[in-house]
This record gives sequence, C-alpha cells and structure tokens, in this order.
Amino acid sequence: MLATPKTMMDFFRKSEGVWFTQRTVHHFDTVADESGESKLYVGVVPPHDERIQTICQAQNIDSARATGGASFMWQAHGDVGEPNADQAAVLVDIPDDETGASGKLLRNQGYIEKIPVICRYWFGQDGVLTIDTEYDQNQGQERCWFLTDDFRVRVSTVRMLNGVYLMTYCSERRLIGESDLTQMVQRNLARQASDPMVGP
Repeated sequence: MLATPKTMMDFFRKSEGVWFTQRTVHHFDTVADESGESKLYVGVVPPHDERIQTICQAQNIDSARATGGASFMWQAHGDVGEPNADQAAVLVDIPDDETGASGKLLRNQGYIEKIPVICRYWFGQDGVLTIDTEYDQNQGQERCWFLTDDFRVRVSTVRMLNGVYLMTYCSERRLIGESDLTQMVQRNLARQASDPMVGP
C-alpha cells in the first residue's frame, strides 16, 4: 500500500534518490521548447547542517524552527558522472505547527528566478503537495504527488502580471541502482525460502 507523505520531511525522505524525469513544457509565447529528459538528484539535509543555518540566517528566521531540508540537483539525462553538488538548490522546512501539514519552504535559489525565496506549502487530504512561490516578477505554483513509491507526478505553472507564462508536466520514475537491484533479489529469495507457494 502507498504511504502518502503528510509532512514535508516525510516527502523529502520519500523523494530521496535519483529520478528520471520526462518533462513537457507549454509556453504561451515564442520561447523555444524546453521539453526533454533529465535526472533529478534529491538528498535529505539534516537540521544541524550548516546550509540550514546559512539559509535561515539570510531570511532572518530562527534555525531552531527548521526540521531539516533537502538538496536538489538536475542533470541532462545523457550526462555521465555525478552533478556538481555546489550548484544544488537547498530547501529548508519551517512547518506552521507540530502537524507539519503546512508551512514555509526557504530556498537558497528559486526555480524561476535565481534568488533566495520563501514559499508556502500545504498537503491536501488526497496527499497532493502544493507549493506557492512569489518572485520579484513572477508567481509560481507547483503540485506534486506519488502514484507509487517509485513514480510521482509534478505539475507547475508560472504566472506573470499579464497572465500565465508557462505550464509544465513532469513524470518522474525512480532510477534503480545496482545495490537496489541486489537488495530486491535478496528480498525475493528470502520470500521464496519462507513461503514455498511464492514463485520466482
């Protein structure tokens, strides 16, 4: 059964790993098509990490309110090797209360404008995460939800003063590494050993 995240840190932990992203972008002007494929690297950042302290200080927010955060790195799908960790975007979770169902996300750099921003987020009863971001010249909204533990969907819009600028749809599939495959094989072998009715 799918366990739907109800807090931002649960969402970050469920998202940790490498994802293959297929992105469709619809612009409402003559900008070149930005659809394509990429890899997304997500890592959980603990609350005592110095990046948490630095981002909170820059936004004049007490870092003791932070429950942790996550780093996000993007890479073209055909690129080999690890992406540059120094270019990672870092998000810090500041929940509104102990439920963690809503709160603020501090970003050291935004997706649309590369400036520090504060976002609002909340989780719906259906498990959908919504993030609203106010930039200097734009407004962004992103919605994300898991269909399975290893497949999720992201939909976003960017609005300018004269209306919607672009819409993006991303389907993301978790990439499985060699160690993951080994663990899966071992689990299946253990199941077969414990239950003779389980086939290969």
